[in-house]
Amino acid sequence: MHRDIEELRSGTQSPRPETPEPDSRQGRRNPPGAGVQLLDDDGAISVQLESCLKHIFAKYCTPKASAHKHGDLLEPPEGAFLAPEGLDSWAQDTNGTPFDDATKEELLEFMDVTDDGGLTFKGFMQVYQLQTENDEEETWRDLSAHGFDRTLHLVATRREDSDSESQPSTESCS
Repeated sequence: MHRDIEELRSGTQSPRPETPEPDSRQGRRNPPGAGVQLLDDDGAISVQLESCLKHIFAKYCTPKASAHKHGDLLEPPEGAFLAPEGLDSWAQDTNGTPFDDATKEELLEFMDVTDDGGLTFKGFMQVYQLQTENDEEETWRDLSAHGFDRTLHLVATRREDSDSESQPSTESCS
């Protein structure tokens, strides 16, 4: 993997493509051809990402989201929140393990929650706003764990693969 210094200086390809260039911003590093970014030009969660997050949140929220036909994105009901069981399930499906008590306490202290301590959708968005600003790739990994590709299209997830042998969905968050 030895490269000539001049090739690295003058080439259009970064010598470390997985590392952002100093002038690039977290949340805006998806290739321009993808047509979607996680954060908008003002640094807020993009409309496309918000649609994906609604779908993910709706899978774990209380009250439950209404049934949907295969391929449609879920929408959380008005006033929905993540109860402790939903929070654990979301963390398990996203990271492979539930959050520890310290992480749960931080979420309840710093994010928007109900009076009873349930994480609201606003709080869920706050989690992803902070994460995406600080580690965009972690957000992409989370989205992938829930079946979204780099164009924010929903493709077959682990759960959908086991529930149905039908063709993968290509529903978009846009």
